[in-house]
Amino acid sequence: MLNDLTTIHDDIYAFTQGLGMKHFPGYIPDEMPSVLWDGEDVNESWKDFVELARSSGAAFLTVNTAQLDEDDVEMLASELRRSKLSRADDLETARHLRAHCGQMGFIQLGFPHQGVMFVCELTTGWYETYKALEEMADDLGGILLEGPGDGGDEDER
Repeated sequence: MLNDLTTIHDDIYAFTQGLGMKHFPGYIPDEMPSVLWDGEDVNESWKDFVELARSSGAAFLTVNTAQLDEDDVEMLASELRRSKLSRADDLETARHLRAHCGQMGFIQLGFPHQGVMFVCELTTGWYETYKALEEMADDLGGILLEGPGDGGDEDER
């Protein structure tokens, strides 16, 4: 599995421009009606997706990328340290993510067709780990630990 999708991103731009397609910088949120491409080979399946977009009459592709930077890793590690429920392994995993700073770990391509967005997402293993830790940190940050007298569900009269 690739650790950096920058080369694939460059190939996507060259390939789509060669087909005469435009790029629209944008992210397709989960709430939008969409169908996710089920490609197996991260190195090649995106080409089939782009060719499908073109053959369906799409004049453009939405393109969104995510590159890990040091601030992202530091913020994640800080959130994990602040939580009393995070594990030492999680902090160690976050520290290992520093090796991927400056690398592109996510590419999302999409095109509209008959009111639905068709989406192709390419990710690296480390980016999936980063997003899982980020989600866990968000979940742990939202947990309120309340004891007696902390304003819980007790009826105060």
